[in-house]
Amino acid sequence: MNEFLVTEDTARFGGDRRTSIHEVPGHSCEQAMAIYEPAGRIEIPAIPEAAEKLLGDAFERARPALSRVMPSITLCRPWTYVEYGVGQHITSHLDGIAPDPLAWPRQIAGISVVITQANTGGDFYVETSSSDRLWNGQTPNPAVNGYAEGMWLAHDGADNSAPWFQQMPRTRWSVAPAPGTALLYGSQLAHGTLPVTTGRVAKFISWLVAEPTVEA
Repeated sequence: MNEFLVTEDTARFGGDRRTSIHEVPGHSCEQAMAIYEPAGRIEIPAIPEAAEKLLGDAFERARPALSRVMPSITLCRPWTYVEYGVGQHITSHLDGIAPDPLAWPRQIAGISVVITQANTGGDFYVETSSSDRLWNGQTPNPAVNGYAEGMWLAHDGADNSAPWFQQMPRTRWSVAPAPGTALLYGSQLAHGTLPVTTGRVAKFISWLVAEPTVEA
């Protein structure tokens, strides 16, 4: 990635970027970026082929361990490279079981691999809450839709564009994984990062997907 960043015009992935992997219904891309990354970041959604292969091979090696905690995972989506400088961070949000929790395939978890950790700040965190406001309701016909009985789905728009989400009480749990460590978190778990105070954070992120089980 260092060679790629040296040879490419990095401004088009940072300050000049006008696209984002995040979307907020009813908002422009620029508005979504202001909600999710108010101080900006470098974001490269199509990484070099060699880096993609390296990460894909690492995912395959880790698949047995990942399957123990999330046995429905079948594949990993293409990776995105992100980088945060001083003052930059990603705000709290849920990814959700995208794009449609009742359709297949289902994005059920996020994964990140830190390459460079900041000197101070930049920690990844998840947030838990017992508030009913987070949940939209139980899945209809769970047996037909492939969910366990009693499975609940989170509201759409669980991010800082929604006052109810901003006001919802949450408990924050932060972690600073060592470089090269994979961090896994469910799609219905609020997460974000703290602002970098010194140094830079560089990481790869992706999403793990479940596909329908084929009946014999």
